[in-house]
Amino acid sequence: MAAETETADVVIVGGGPVGLLLACELGMAGVRPVVLERLPEPSPEIKANGLIGQVVRFLDHRGLYERFDGVADAPQPVPGYLFGAIPLNLAALETNPMTVLPATQQRIEQVLRARAHELGVEIRAGHELTDLRQDEERVTAQVRHADGTYELRARHLVGCDGGRSTVRKRSGIDFVGEIGHDLVSRAAYATLPASMLDPETGELEVPGHGRLSPVFTFNRTPHGIFAFAALPDGNHRLLTLEWGAPPEGDERPLTIEDMRDSVRRVLGTDVPLTAPSGSGPHMLRRLVGRNTRLAERYRSGRVFVAGDAAHVHSAVGGPGLNLGLQDAANLGWKLAAHLQGWAPPGLLDSYHTERHAAGLRVFMHTQAQTALMTPGPEVTALRDLFGELLYSTDNIRRIADLLSGDDLRYPTTSAHPLAGHFAPDLALETGGGPARLAELMRTGRPVLLDLGGEPYPAQAAADWKDRVDIVAATCPEPPATALLVRPDGYVAWAANPDETSDEARDGLRRALAGWFG
Repeated sequence: MAAETETADVVIVGGGPVGLLLACELGMAGVRPVVLERLPEPSPEIKANGLIGQVVRFLDHRGLYERFDGVADAPQPVPGYLFGAIPLNLAALETNPMTVLPATQQRIEQVLRARAHELGVEIRAGHELTDLRQDEERVTAQVRHADGTYELRARHLVGCDGGRSTVRKRSGIDFVGEIGHDLVSRAAYATLPASMLDPETGELEVPGHGRLSPVFTFNRTPHGIFAFAALPDGNHRLLTLEWGAPPEGDERPLTIEDMRDSVRRVLGTDVPLTAPSGSGPHMLRRLVGRNTRLAERYRSGRVFVAGDAAHVHSAVGGPGLNLGLQDAANLGWKLAAHLQGWAPPGLLDSYHTERHAAGLRVFMHTQAQTALMTPGPEVTALRDLFGELLYSTDNIRRIADLLSGDDLRYPTTSAHPLAGHFAPDLALETGGGPARLAELMRTGRPVLLDLGGEPYPAQAAADWKDRVDIVAATCPEPPATALLVRPDGYVAWAANPDETSDEARDGLRRALAGWFG
């Protein structure tokens, strides 16, 4: 490593999923990022086990969804999910926003890392940020690695370095929230006794509880929560949630015996689980307390925070990577626009405005779900009432939108109901044949979709054709005669049916100028 100071367009601190996706977004836009990852090798630690909600559709926009399962079809919604361990019948919805992508964090990082390498992104493993300073023109990162230290200067720096973020702390960004000490989560890979498992369905037969599903369904008892899932190698993933101090104490590592004791307390009967087979890595983890915190601001001058560096919360419902990866999707194109000189005033500040609001929504529903799982007769009564409310498809839709992120509408000047929301994946017929909207988004550029065959969209966008793709298409039951879709998949503008062509043209030009300079 050279002793003199190096330069980059953007420094990304943290090579996890959020940092890697941000690097890909910047690389697609022609920006030169450098990723600093503290660990010299990818971590074998078991963390996330999949993605839910809008981010699955965003990965489809980038052609990454099919890399996980090799199928080029659109993501399909799941027929059911849980909210606070209460079943949601999503099959009752005419349009279901809940898509799921089962994948370990290691696999997610593997796919994103491969894409980053394809785009020429430099990833420096074993390089740790120790400090930073910024002035009006640049950010200077102090970096330590095995052979010494060096400085790396960039126009911007983004902290994707987790809940204990050095970037956030060194930038003076407050981490606001609350800590609770009454909840203990235990998770482990283990082998369950064959005598208690149905050989065909994999269900677990538990005296007093009947058959429990092997698809990680949260089962609430008077003493806590139990869930399990079958793993491909024949082992099982187990989870318990207990309210109160851990009897074994949190000063030593969790053991299989501790996990067995916790399962016994929650279910009220012994499940003689044993250590998992195979070489691993195997999960064996205890988390004590609840930590719900949100960065007071996502930007400090030339420094930004994203992912867990900007927000930590309960993992119930699995919203963490949906939230964090969409931070990266939101920031990437805006930062690239600024670096390339065409960003309108306020575009970079809109990152905080939009994503801080998204963080607040996730904070609300994860805390609500935790409360609904708490033991006690009062909570049981509340769950009974909540379950009755979920007989209504309107209420199911509201919860599904909340979990997927579809409930959030970004500020926009357009009054069309689609504006500010994630774009629907329309089945289109273009001059080049059939296509989905997701396929038109593969370039990472904004898309102006003309669905009405009128001349005004292309005429109005003529001055922006160097940075906006203009596509004429038809589709069954078009939601509008024209749509302007941002690179992150959100609708920036849509033509209202009661507008004249002149009014729609003027509104489109205002939207183009407001978002794309």
